[in-house]
Amino acid sequence: MALSGLGMLSDDPAGAAAHIVQTALTPIFLLNGIGTLLALFNTRLARVRDHAGRLAELLEGQVQPDEAARLHWHMKRLANRVFALDLSIVLGACGGAATCGSVFILFLGDVKGSNVAQWLIGLFGLALGCTIGSLLAFLADSILAWHAFRQNGPVPVSTKASRAGE
Repeated sequence: MALSGLGMLSDDPAGAAAHIVQTALTPIFLLNGIGTLLALFNTRLARVRDHAGRLAELLEGQVQPDEAARLHWHMKRLANRVFALDLSIVLGACGGAATCGSVFILFLGDVKGSNVAQWLIGLFGLALGCTIGSLLAFLADSILAWHAFRQNGPVPVSTKASRAGE
């Protein structure tokens, strides 16, 4: 079996197949990491959406004008965080798909005996680029969260008007 797609020739078919499996494992570790990041991003997005829902409920109640302005500011910040987390998830998913594509191209190239190095490098490069973009978008969410927390405190869970009625 020839590994012409990888620029390597082998007289040992079992050794050639083992080499392909070993080479395919590298992207799989990246895929595992991306999957873990996607779970983290989704969990964080769910928390942000829960906060936004609670703020929407508070805004429907009796709210003083100064508190309403503060709640609207928090809603805008949460909307920015949702955008950053959505972008993280989309880029992470694209990175995962490109990683799977690189493994598929690796196997396809060996089966067909064709040169797939350019495709492999392109897809794996795309996977790394999307993963880096995903992490940068997550960094943007983290900066938004910490900056807002230091500037205005945590997201309110109640207003003075609703606390007075309790």
